[in-house]
Amino acid sequence: MELLDRIFKLRERNTTVATEFRAGLSTFLAMMYIVPVNASIMSLTGMPFDALITATAVVTIISTILNGLWSNTPVAMSVGMGLNAYFTFGLVKGMGIPWQTALGIVMISGLVFLFLSFTKFRVWVLESVPEDLRRAISAGIGMFIAFIGLHGMGIIVKNDATLVTLGNMKDPHVLLGIFGFITAAFFYAYRIKGAFILSIILTSIVAWIFGLANLPKGIISTPASIAPIAFKFDIKSALTLSLVPVIITFLITDMFDTIGTLAGIGLRAGLFKNGSKELQKTLEADAAATVIGASLGTSTTTSFIESAVGVEEGGRTGLTAVVTGLFFITTLFFLPLYKAIPDNAIYPILVMVGVLMFSELRNINFKDSVIAVSSFITVILMPLTYSITIGLSAGFVTFLVLAILRREFEKINIGTITLAVIGLLAFIFH
Repeated sequence: MELLDRIFKLRERNTTVATEFRAGLSTFLAMMYIVPVNASIMSLTGMPFDALITATAVVTIISTILNGLWSNTPVAMSVGMGLNAYFTFGLVKGMGIPWQTALGIVMISGLVFLFLSFTKFRVWVLESVPEDLRRAISAGIGMFIAFIGLHGMGIIVKNDATLVTLGNMKDPHVLLGIFGFITAAFFYAYRIKGAFILSIILTSIVAWIFGLANLPKGIISTPASIAPIAFKFDIKSALTLSLVPVIITFLITDMFDTIGTLAGIGLRAGLFKNGSKELQKTLEADAAATVIGASLGTSTTTSFIESAVGVEEGGRTGLTAVVTGLFFITTLFFLPLYKAIPDNAIYPILVMVGVLMFSELRNINFKDSVIAVSSFITVILMPLTYSITIGLSAGFVTFLVLAILRREFEKINIGTITLAVIGLLAFIFH
């Protein structure tokens, strides 16, 4: 106990080993869903599901424990929701980019982020980009994820006349998805720990009972090999000029997502004050985690907002993160169960994650016309163009143009100009 106290400064932060253990377990239950959900999403690129299960679990274990030991903060990390959807539906399925090249994009953005996390660049970005636009990016990604989830559930389907329309509500698979969404929303509304994973389990059981999915062929097995996807990133193809805006999109989105998450967690835990050592080290661990993730075959790794659940349980140090990471070792052995989970037990979780991200809109100042229009453009174009890059780019360009036209030059700086120029490149090379 004395050793743990010295390593994690438990007394200094007014916590105990028992408290940190409970907090770590709570965080694990809250974000355990990421293992089957990420594997289901990324496997649509042609990457093997079994290998993705192992890779997602391993990346979560390594990155979360790394952060706990390096930054001594109660922040867990895993493959980020939103960017994994963009990886799959925006790049691979949307732009026709091979998943190896997409992994190369993730690797490059991670390496750049890692380098920049040791500089003052993040401070420059924070000072350059209006906070409202950062919130709009989060909300837009939320809409993008929710749209993917609703389409996957069969609630939204293609229509030649109206582009999209309501799906077949008599289809039992659609009804299963609706049931999954209702249960996830219900558990979340009542703040039940592990709400999302409980919804996945309950929806899967219903599917198995009614013959809507195959029963699991077991419960526990040895972990699948990650050899088919590990170190398969193609950096050479990712460095072509036409993909530069996409690389920057991954970099900026990861940075905003991480900073926003850490701000929320830090407010409750009393951490991450401006320029704090804990914030700097957590950003460094986050960037390193993305490099590790791309190496092992996953999309961008980021800090998880579900860490707030552990903070609410009293977690204040890196011991919480270490405990969370150790619990994730158990997920390596549940492959038979994960393979039996039906898609419509997974897609409702995407919609719920979209709800949580979309809630950022409530903090945007819509009384400012420049902010209102650029935020709206950012949010609406992400799902409608099926591209986070286009939405983010259009938002920055709109912001700059409107600020110039309204002669609100105090809103313009080198950062907003640079990002707007990059946004134009995204349209030119789209």
